[in-house]
Parts: sequence; structure tokens; C-alpha cells
Amino acid sequence: MLHRTLLCPRRLKSLLHASQYKRHVAQVQAFVITTDNLLHGSSVARDLVSTYGRIGEISHARKLFDQLPHRSVSVYNSMVMVYSRGNIPEEVLRLYDQMIAEGIKPDSSTFTMTIKACLSAMVLEKGEAVWSKAIEFGYQNDVFVCSSVLNLYMKCRKVEEAEILFGKMTKRDLVCWTTMVTGFAHAGKSLKAVEYYRGMRNEGFGRDGVVMLGLLQASADLRDPKMGCSVHGYLIRTGLLPMNVVVETSVVDMYVKVGFLELALRMFSRMLYKTAVSWGSMISGFTQNGLANKAFEAVVEMQILGFKPDLVALVGVLVACSQVGSLKTGKAIHCYILKIHVLDPVAATALMDMYSKCGVVSCSREIFEGIGKKDLVCWNTMISCYGIHGNGEEVVLMFVKMTESEVEPDHATFASILSALSHSGQVEQGQHWFRAMINRYNIQPSEKHYVCLVDLLARSGRVEEALDLINSEKLDNALPIWVALLSGCINHRNLWVGEIAANKILELNPDSIGIQTLVSNFFATGKKWKEVAKVRKLMRSGDMEKVPGYSVIEVNGQLRTFLMEDLSHHEHYHMLQMLRDLISEMRDVYASKSDCVGSYLAS
Repeated sequence: MLHRTLLCPRRLKSLLHASQYKRHVAQVQAFVITTDNLLHGSSVARDLVSTYGRIGEISHARKLFDQLPHRSVSVYNSMVMVYSRGNIPEEVLRLYDQMIAEGIKPDSSTFTMTIKACLSAMVLEKGEAVWSKAIEFGYQNDVFVCSSVLNLYMKCRKVEEAEILFGKMTKRDLVCWTTMVTGFAHAGKSLKAVEYYRGMRNEGFGRDGVVMLGLLQASADLRDPKMGCSVHGYLIRTGLLPMNVVVETSVVDMYVKVGFLELALRMFSRMLYKTAVSWGSMISGFTQNGLANKAFEAVVEMQILGFKPDLVALVGVLVACSQVGSLKTGKAIHCYILKIHVLDPVAATALMDMYSKCGVVSCSREIFEGIGKKDLVCWNTMISCYGIHGNGEEVVLMFVKMTESEVEPDHATFASILSALSHSGQVEQGQHWFRAMINRYNIQPSEKHYVCLVDLLARSGRVEEALDLINSEKLDNALPIWVALLSGCINHRNLWVGEIAANKILELNPDSIGIQTLVSNFFATGKKWKEVAKVRKLMRSGDMEKVPGYSVIEVNGQLRTFLMEDLSHHEHYHMLQMLRDLISEMRDVYASKSDCVGSYLAS
């Protein structure tokens, strides 16, 4: 009676489902073989293969699969599922090819799992070939197959292809809509992500945690605090917070990027479970808001609590080092990265930037030379390193080497070149590369490029030429361009052009107290006191407060801040005395050199 009961496939399936050990499954397999049920019962074979895979015996599942004289699509799917769950996409693709070669028609599950395997292996062309075969077999409107293809396209950054496919779909489920929203968000197309989210809501689909993560990222990229706060509120109302550390970290990251650091800190402090990623988001937040000391304190605190900083956190600290010129801390982070992590391109470029801004551009070059395959970002960073030091010759040499390496420049490359040539006063070179950017590389100049060119001309005293450029290119409403022109007019005492620039700046109503101060100083230079009073009144009527200039220097591992006109430092008198001594020594050296030159010329 028991023997007859076990021969029922449903009974065998229940028994296999309850089995947790290889020995028990092997006993069921032996029983099936002895009753000759394995050869003719494809459902039993499928369940045995699936159970072996479920308990982690992938090799036994494959051995059984290979021994089967007849393999149906369901048996193939069981073996495909085993490899899929074991994250072995290469074997999934081999099984798919074998299945096609044997003339067995795949079904929806086969195509869905195979396309997912193409995504895991990042083989887009193979995925597209599988999709073509799915269309051939009539699965072009299958929501599960289409959903996997959408995911493949989005993860491979083929967003246009995904959008075309989505538009052709006759049936769409929540997964399809979620894939589109999150895919556009991850691809940096935040407006599209929001557009598809609204379409999803109009179609009556609900919102899950995955969609909310995509919207949080879109809010952060768009710097839209209203949308971000709305998403956060929804997460609280629906109970998705504070359960999920990934969602909480995304909320922290969103508040950081929209500039609500206080809210980010409050959210971070309430997190019951923090990860290295959570700490990295907070460190980046401190850095983005100019709080370098807080970033340093955070990276120390996270290590005390047992968290190892990941590359995101370390890059954040390197940016903080760049902001305050903390070379000692930057070197320590460099050593830590080499010891714990692989030096990836992001960390390498952050190190190059840090060393350059700390004044050691030779170290930036050393890291640059050590990078194997240099991409455009890497070249641009090195060009920028020389650019901020005003080394126009090295910038041009680096650009030539980059083009020889068959790396095409972009708008950022030329912005760095023009900026460097501006600081080094090489007007003709700057004009040459500006024309080359347009004529040779077909890159249309943006406002930033025009600012660099106007600054280049204005610094060299060619302010009338800079004004003609502004008028000819119709750049009247670009505030930074007029500021660059006015700065040149102040330096070269050109009151006529300067007055045009100053009045235009006031017309554009700048909200920066620094720019208003620049305009006021220009009018004071020309003794136009009525205009000075007018600008001063404008400054007083605003809510802004001028931040005093300050500098930071690292002394014995500690950052010392020196505020403009601050007399409160306990070593203030001694510092002034040291400055007087240095000025005196420099004057003596200059005088002695002048005497030597005079004697030489007289002789």
C-alpha cells in the first residue's frame, strides 16, 4: 500500500520538498529508479533535479540531468533554475544553447531565466539574441520575458532601447514600471524617472520600496528637497521606515545631496543599524557642506565602532583633505587605500586631486603614471591638476599626450585648458584652443568656456576685446562672464568698460554678497560715491552676511584657522613679528640682487 502511495508524483514531490539532506534525496531517487518511474515521469525527474539544487548539491543535480534519456522543457527549466540560483550564468547560457540544439522549444520561464543570466554575465549581445528567439517563438508580449529584457537594457545603460520596448508592450505589471523608474534614476535621467513614476500612478499601480528608492535617487540628483521630503513622508506612513537599512541610508544620502545636512544627521542618528555605506553618505555630506573637520571625526568614529571605511567614505575624506590642504591626513588615507583596497579609477583621481590641491602636483603625476588604462576622467583630472597651478605648458603637453592615446577630449578638458592658460596669461594659446575646440573637435562652448576666455582676455588687459566677445556672442545674461570682465577692469583700471560691466551685474541682481562687494569696490576705485552708497544699501537690505576670508594650515596634525582681521589668537603678536622679519629679509635679498645687477650693467 505504501509502495503504491509513493508512486504518486504528488506524494513524491511532497517528500522531496521536505527533504533537507542529500542522503534522503538519494533514497527517493533510488526508489524511483527501482520502480522505473524516472525514465517516464518527467515531473519526478524535474522535482529531483530541483531538490538537489535546493540543498546545494548542484553537481548531483547535473549528473542526474545528464543521465536522463528524455529531457522535457520542464526538466531543462529545473536545471536552469539550479544554475540561476547558484549564480552560475555561464552554465545557464550553455544549457539554453544545448536546449535549442536538441530542438526543444523554450517557454516563458526559460527565456526569462536565460535573459537574467545574460544580465549577470553582462553579455548584452547574447541577451538580444535570446530576445530575438523569444520573439520568434511568440513571446514578444509575455510580461515576464519583456520585464527581464527591460531590466537587461536598463542595467546595460541602453535606456532608449528599453523605452522603445516598454512603449510596445501590450501588458505592463508593477515590475515593468518599477524597472523603468529605477532604471532611469540609476542612469542619471531623473526627470524621466519622475515622468514614468507619474505614468505608473496614473495606471493605478501601487508604490513599493524599490520604486521609492529610485525616487529618492531622482530627488537627490535633481536637488529637489520637496520631492525628497514627500517620498520620506510616504515611507514613514507605509511602515517602510525604520525597518530597512538600505532605505534609511538612501534617505540620508538624499538629504545630504539636497543640502539638508541637519535632517540627514537627525535621520542618521536615529538609525538602529548602520553600515559602512551609511557612514560614507554622512562623510560625503560633511565634505559637500565644507565641514572637513566633521568628516575627519566621522571616519575615526566609524572605525572605533568597528566599521571599515569603504572607498566612498575614503574618497569623501580625500575631498575634505583637498578643501583644507591636510596633506598629512591625505597621505595616511593613501596608505590605507593601498593596504586595504584596490586603487580603482575613482580613488586614484581623488588622490590626484588631493595632492594637487595640497601643492604636491608631482605626487599627482606619479599616481597618474601608475594607472594602467587611463580613461577620459583620469586625463581630465591630471590636466586640471596642472591647470589649478597655472602651468599652461604642462596642460597643453598633457592634452597632446591624451589625443595621441586616442582619448577624445570633452567640454571639461577644454575648460581646464582655458582656465590654466588664463592663469598663466597665454592669450594667443587660449584663443587657439578655443577655436580648436569648436572647429576641430565639434564641441560647442558653454558658459564656463566663455567665462575662461573672457577672464583670459581681461586678465591680460584686453577688456575691450572681451566686451566685444560678450556682445558678439550675445552673452548679456551670463553673470559669471560679467564678473570676470569686471575683475579685469579693476586690475587694469579700465573705468569705462568696468562701469558697463558693473551696471550689468546690478541689473542681473546677484544674490552673492561677494559679487556685490566687488561692484562696490569698483565704484569706490572710480570715486563714484553715489553708486557705492546704492550698492551698500542693496547689501544691507538683503539677508546675506559676508563671510570673512580665512585660511587653514595644518600644524602638527591639527588644522589651524586664520580669520581675516581676527586678533584673538594667543600667538598673534609673535606671528606679526615673524611676518615683519620675513618681509625685512626679503627686502634685503631683493636690494642685494638689484645692486648686483646694477654693478653688472655698469661694468
